[in-house]
Order: sequence, then C-alpha cells, then structure tokens
Amino acid sequence: MNTERTSTQSDVQRRVDVHAALADATRLQVVDLLMVSDASSSELGAALGVPSNLLAHHLKTLESVGLLARRRSEGDGRRTYWRLRPEGLQDLGTAPIAAPRRLVFVCTANSARSHLAAALWAQASPIPVASAGTHPAERIDPGAIAAAERHDVALLPGATPQVLSSIEQDGDLVVTVCDRAHEELDLPAALHWSIPDPVAVGSPAVFDDAVALLTERVGALVPRLDAAS
Repeated sequence: MNTERTSTQSDVQRRVDVHAALADATRLQVVDLLMVSDASSSELGAALGVPSNLLAHHLKTLESVGLLARRRSEGDGRRTYWRLRPEGLQDLGTAPIAAPRRLVFVCTANSARSHLAAALWAQASPIPVASAGTHPAERIDPGAIAAAERHDVALLPGATPQVLSSIEQDGDLVVTVCDRAHEELDLPAALHWSIPDPVAVGSPAVFDDAVALLTERVGALVPRLDAAS
C-alpha cells in the first residue's frame, strides 16, 4: 500500500469533513464566538437564539471533526465549557507539499522574474533557492535590478543568467514563472506561476507588478512547505 498516498487521501477527507461541518450558518457563528471566548451550551444558545436540542446537534457535529473540545466547570460541575481547537482550522484550504532540498525558479531568459522570485524566496524561507533559464540572456535586466532596489529585495549573491541543465540537481523543486519555460520543459512535478514578462514592456510599474505577484505567490507557498517539513 502507498502510505504517502493514503495519508494524502486522509488529509483531503479531513478537510472535506471540516468544510462540511462549517457549511452551516449556526455552526459558523459558534466558531466565531468560541474564537475569542469559551462558552457553555446555555451561553451559546442564548447568544445565538438556538433551541438547546438543535444547538446540541451543531456542537456534536463540530466536535466530531475535531474543531471543539469541552471540559467540565471547576465551579458548577453541572456545566460544561466549550472551547475552539484552533489547530483544527489550520491548512483547510491547501494541502502541504513535500519540502524539497532546494527550489529553482525558472523563466526563459533568467533575466528578471526568476531572479526576483529567488530573491524573495531567500528572504521568506530557509529552504535553499536558485534560479535558471531555458535560454539564458547575457545579463540580468536592468529593470529587474532597479525593481529589486525599489522594493529592498537583495538579489542572490553572484546572480547571473544560467541554463537550468547546468545547475539542476536531484531533490530540486522547479517553479516556472514563465509560461514559455513551463510549456517547453513540461515537467510533471514542477509548479508553475503564470507571471507576465515585465521585460517585454520595460516600465518600472510593470516590474513593480511582477514583484507584487511574486511576493504574493511566495507568501502562499512558504507555509505549505513549512507544514510539510
């Protein structure tokens, strides 16, 4: 049996179950209330205007998927307090990705997007990073250098355009940030970010847009790899 696949399927099912439990207005309100304060069933019922038998059903549903826990009051032993288990809400939208030995950002010329992406990654994650191209240019585009300076992003030391085949190693996770490179390489295990080519236009605003898009994508990927590592 493929244990990794089984684990992935189990995680997907957990997320499905939690999303299903939250797909109800009353249960979502319960989670909102318990996000900031523990509460008894009677307190929740009064706050939400829900009959006790219906509320009991909602609480049991949330408890069954691991979102709620309860403990008996140290004062009135007849009373139970509910609390939210925030870990149950983590990683609902995305499954973790196995952490690679290194990330390699790739675009066609390795003159702008891939260098900016690698620089942003180096600031956000301890996972090693490099960049490369399928048809490297002679130099990093001046617009990319200027954009990095404007956004206080340090390009990797000694960064220069280089061909992917010269640096690729086992254990690398390739992230193409260029549609042409993605379609040329056709790597099943690679990730792809469709980032417009700022060099084609050349204006500072377009380079700034590329930095913003890459920053957003890096910010979304880092926690997924952190969760897996």
